Amino acid sequence: MRFAKLLAQFGLIAAMAAALTACAGLSQPQKTATQTANQASGAKSPAASTAANTSGAASGASGGESATNGGAPATAGPDLAPAVNPEVVRVFDASVRALQQGHAAEAERGFLSLTKTNPELGGPHANLGIIYRRADKIAQAVSELEFAVRDSPLQPVYWNQLGIAYRQQGQFTKARQAYERAIALDPTYASANLNLGILFDLYLWDSNRALELYDRYLVLSGGDDKVSKWVTDLKNRNREHTAVARKEQE
Repeated sequence: MRFAKLLAQFGLIAAMAAALTACAGLSQPQKTATQTANQASGAKSPAASTAANTSGAASGASGGESATNGGAPATAGPDLAPAVNPEVVRVFDASVRALQQGHAAEAERGFLSLTKTNPELGGPHANLGIIYRRADKIAQAVSELEFAVRDSPLQPVYWNQLGIAYRQQGQFTKARQAYERAIALDPTYASANLNLGILFDLYLWDSNRALELYDRYLVLSGGDDKVSKWVTDLKNRNREHTAVARKEQE
């Protein structure tokens, strides 16, 4: 029942695009100012939204894998290298706007053109991954997001999004590794902590680890009523299992 509710509440939430990383050798991961307020996820539980910015890295929110509460688009500080051609910025910005307005085909054309003219940029690949995931083209989504983290390995948002795609593909070990990479790059990334908690809760069946991650997410996010209820439910289930185990041992 709880699994079904999570799917219904969060599985289809997806609002914004990941932002452009104009420098493959970026030394510091970017985080959005509203990351902890709007989380991003992608598991069929806490959804799959991502926070966008036309020139910075995005976080994601509504459920690490997506958004738990929706909200306005998150924005990040500029991440563009001075040498980037202004035309690249223009095409990227136009593609992000198209995606935010629901014009996926137009956005896809724009991002695809950038992957051809500027293959070293991670952002266009990341956004294509989001577009393909929304269209249930999971294999293509994984491929594009793998390009994104290869081109921009220091962007925790891209690793989080890749974790979501892996989870949807049923590759739970890879999803775990991707989420853990995102957290290693940015321990304060609330969405990645939430998504990893969901993975342990619903797919890897490790309730203790899930509780640790949910608690960390609640601290980082400043609180979330839905996730607090999950924590209570999970603790109750743990107590019930413990009681049953003790009874069977008597």
